[in-house]
Amino acid sequence: MIKKEKIKDLHYSVTGVLTADEIQAAADKILEKYGADAKMPGFRAGHVPLTVLRQKYNASAMADAIDKLMNADLEKYATEKKIRLAGAPRADLGKWEIGADAEYTLEFDILPTLPEIDLEKFTVTKKTTKLDEAEVDKAIENLRRARSTAEKQPENYKAENGDTAVIDFTGYIGQDAFEGGAAKMHHLVLGSGSFIPGFEDQIIGHKSGDEFDVNVKFPRDYHADNLAGKSARFAVKVHEVRKHILPELNDEFAKSIGQETVDKLREHIRNILNEQYSEAAKAEMRNELLDILADKVKLDLPEVVVAQELQMAKDEHEHHHAHCEGKCEGDCKFDEKKERKEAERRVKLGLILAEWGSANKVEVTRDDLQNAIWAEAARYPDPKQIFEFYNKNQNALTMLRGMIFERKALDAMLTHVKTKEKAVKPTELFEQAKAK
Repeated sequence: MIKKEKIKDLHYSVTGVLTADEIQAAADKILEKYGADAKMPGFRAGHVPLTVLRQKYNASAMADAIDKLMNADLEKYATEKKIRLAGAPRADLGKWEIGADAEYTLEFDILPTLPEIDLEKFTVTKKTTKLDEAEVDKAIENLRRARSTAEKQPENYKAENGDTAVIDFTGYIGQDAFEGGAAKMHHLVLGSGSFIPGFEDQIIGHKSGDEFDVNVKFPRDYHADNLAGKSARFAVKVHEVRKHILPELNDEFAKSIGQETVDKLREHIRNILNEQYSEAAKAEMRNELLDILADKVKLDLPEVVVAQELQMAKDEHEHHHAHCEGKCEGDCKFDEKKERKEAERRVKLGLILAEWGSANKVEVTRDDLQNAIWAEAARYPDPKQIFEFYNKNQNALTMLRGMIFERKALDAMLTHVKTKEKAVKPTELFEQAKAK
């Protein structure tokens, strides 16, 4: 039973006492349960006397019994006080010995009580944009390009942006060729940005049979440490240049996309773009509301949760910068003060959304989960891998459920806030959403 308590903000330290008799009684129940199936020489299975079980397993049974008794005391205490723990408590038994009463101390943080939030006092900006037919034309052009055929050009044809160059190349740092820097008959789409910055630009203007050097510098954040930030020379040979011939824009092309006519195709693309605009605008509203909640809602934070969030950020940072090997400067160093503020913000917003969402009956349905997994799987060449990942990884599924819950809670909150409209260009809307 818990006898004393010391409370400071969200941190609790409680002291209780377990008598020797109740510890032994609880341990005996554990031993009896174990003895129902125990096999020991000289006894029939399930008929080992309690006295014999005590001789062999009493110490471990008592340890389990103390844990259960402390947890029962804590659960009763939390129910009476109407508090919720923010994490597992830290237990201290002092110098307890078997056969004696056990005085224990439990330290833990509790979750804060969310203050009433008057969402109608908040105003967020709803950005609106007008669909430009040029965007529809651009989308159709991209579809035609995706279904284009690459035709080999005459030997005197000079490569242009958008063409495919079939090349051999070998990369050198100084006089030495480096590993992974060579290929034969590689098909490179010029302007695709798939190679190091500056490489593709230097292919443009060359024709079949040309042999020349391309000089570039690897980005400082390049994934290979031995190449990052270094100047390199590539010996290049062009075998052929292929020009992409786009299919004619007609009803037959529209049917290949799943639409009956060109007009139906354009209408379909307009609907998709308008949905994208709407979602981008809503993402902006969510972000603005998060900023408001972080600034306006006053909430004490459980230190144990902040510490866990900060440690996760630190672990992620160390993993990301593991290749630095002490050579990094500036942004490679973990900024404890800055990251703590970010951790506090994430914890605060997580608690607000969790508490408000639960109080307002926000739920994540089976369809919500399935739709989210389908949407993620659609971005991968082999969707089956994503389904298998979530089937085998319950932690990932729990995290996904949490993200969906927070988004639904935010969307529910947005129905209560005031909005003011602001007309923007489509490019501005997407750039701002991307920046977030």
